[in-house]
Amino acid sequence: MNQYENTYLTIEDLISFPTLSGIHISDDGKNAAFVKRTADWEENTYPNHIWIYEKDKGECYALTTSDIEGSSPLWSPDSRQIAYLRSVGDGDEKKNQIFVESLDGHSSLQMTDKKEGVSQFKWEPAGKGFYYVAPSKEPEEIKKRKEIYGDFHHIGKEYQNHSLYYIEINDSSSECQEKTERSITYQLTDDKDFHISEFDISRDGEKVVFMATPSPDAEDDQNKDLYILDRKSRKLHKVNGNKLLGGSVCFSPHGTKIVYTASIKEKAHYKTHIRGNTLVIYDLISGEHIQPLTDFDSTVMPIRWTAKGILIKWQDKTNCLIGLLSEDGKVSMVSETKDCFIQDVSITENGEHLAYSKATPNETFEVYLDDKRITNENHMFKGKLKSNREVISWKSSDDLEIEGVLSTPADFDPHKRYPLLLLIHGGPGWASFPIHSGCFNDKYPVEQFIEKGFIVLEPNYRGSSGYGNDFLKANYRNLGIGDCQDVISGVDALAERGMVDKDRVGVMGWSQGGFISAFCSIYSDRFKAASVGGGITNWRNHYVNTDIPSFIKMYLGDTPWNDPEIYAKTSPMTYIQSACTPTLIQHGEKDARVPTPNSYELHQGLKDMEVDTELIIFKGMAYSADQPTTNAAIMKQNLMWFSHYILGESMKDFRVL
Repeated sequence: MNQYENTYLTIEDLISFPTLSGIHISDDGKNAAFVKRTADWEENTYPNHIWIYEKDKGECYALTTSDIEGSSPLWSPDSRQIAYLRSVGDGDEKKNQIFVESLDGHSSLQMTDKKEGVSQFKWEPAGKGFYYVAPSKEPEEIKKRKEIYGDFHHIGKEYQNHSLYYIEINDSSSECQEKTERSITYQLTDDKDFHISEFDISRDGEKVVFMATPSPDAEDDQNKDLYILDRKSRKLHKVNGNKLLGGSVCFSPHGTKIVYTASIKEKAHYKTHIRGNTLVIYDLISGEHIQPLTDFDSTVMPIRWTAKGILIKWQDKTNCLIGLLSEDGKVSMVSETKDCFIQDVSITENGEHLAYSKATPNETFEVYLDDKRITNENHMFKGKLKSNREVISWKSSDDLEIEGVLSTPADFDPHKRYPLLLLIHGGPGWASFPIHSGCFNDKYPVEQFIEKGFIVLEPNYRGSSGYGNDFLKANYRNLGIGDCQDVISGVDALAERGMVDKDRVGVMGWSQGGFISAFCSIYSDRFKAASVGGGITNWRNHYVNTDIPSFIKMYLGDTPWNDPEIYAKTSPMTYIQSACTPTLIQHGEKDARVPTPNSYELHQGLKDMEVDTELIIFKGMAYSADQPTTNAAIMKQNLMWFSHYILGESMKDFRVL
């Protein structure tokens, strides 16, 4: 027997889990492309490489390797070439540019040479060029100001919008030449008025629909508008509407209609209320807006409008599903209805063929072309023990039904009482799923916790997505308090089933999960240890430090100046004098969404209350780490923290891991 057959995946194994994204199917249905992100431990990076599957050859291979990274692969309309974004340059000057390659591998052409880089792009429908989005140039007056006065930033007044461009291919030769010899570039939108987020092109290439905000400021996301651009005349038509826009928009096959995501209620409602999204179809000829899914209690995203209908994706509890929507509101399922998580999906124009990534319970993601699996990422588990993940449910203290994902060991004993760890997802509009995936959890080593003897519960607390709009709004003006009820009731439910030792329970989470962990560990004395990752601890202070204060108003209903009581009631620091839970605090130094003052305040408060605490600030890290070794440190610190305070193991190597 192999010495590793009775072990679980190591922390290094968990961090090395490949992440699959950017899936795109060729329009002839024969080939698929996708991006695989892996951990390069020697270079301490997470490189992205493009992989190709050719149906005729029946093989999957890497298109980009070594130091050449790629993202956003898109097949040409004739399915003979593939375009993608590739980093060019050195250091801070390294930017994404559009490259085109043929399948024979003998030609590679750099299409753009944009100093500011390219953020997204699409083929012109006839393959004659590319539409792309790129940051605007730094204004000359700012450059001159820097030379005279040095560098400073006028907050809320200076930004570089993303503009829409079109680059026309003049030479169809496949030999690699300089971009300037082959193409002409046109700027289609004013970089002072529009920050482009999403766009689509009509099949005839004559019209572009795009979503735009006045600036890239995160707060301006509430001011997103929809525009139709006539490419030849450059005339703009604003699509009137009084709803917050979502993140997807598509043209109909004939170019006379568009479908997009928008909030259920009016914009004014969401200044102080949580939003749910639905689909809206807009008729360019009549100007009529219709909502085809009035009884669909889930946020829906349109992927592509095909000859067979609109391919849509939505979440149903712990499932992510896809189906084809007709204009009369009927949905025909394309995926299974349960035990299915589809992450990325691409469909041909005729609606006949699909490429997608899917995970089923207790597995990680694989890529499929139609019904054929073309990857083998689950080989990571070969010869290893693996936790069993199942969805359970319980009633919270106010009788609200809560679901969660319970992870137990391969040799689980139903008659044994296990130490329990609560792992709280972020969001709050997100959820935990019964699958294995590094892209959903790169900070907490569930498999290592299981090997240590814990079981792990991931509650989908009130406010989680996938459970309907009423559940999504159930934490309105109830943050922390209702969440804590949901978490603790889950502990009690497992204890009543005889599975959990109530005296050995820990809680952890990042971002919103960090906030809930902080609230639970301070508001309650039920936990032996806690870990707060990038968490909010004081809503009033957080309101003036975060880059999205509107998020807080949406959940708490007002500003801290108009309603200081609700800000105090829902802040962990309000209850700091009752704190008694040893707490590990971890935070990215450059996290703009949840800035570090939250963690410094919690750390000082716990020290003043003489509660065991450690504060770790990860240099250069924002919300997530871009180095595998940083994630390894985060995971190992958490493993050591809970092993010490709940299992009694030593902490002597904590500082050096």
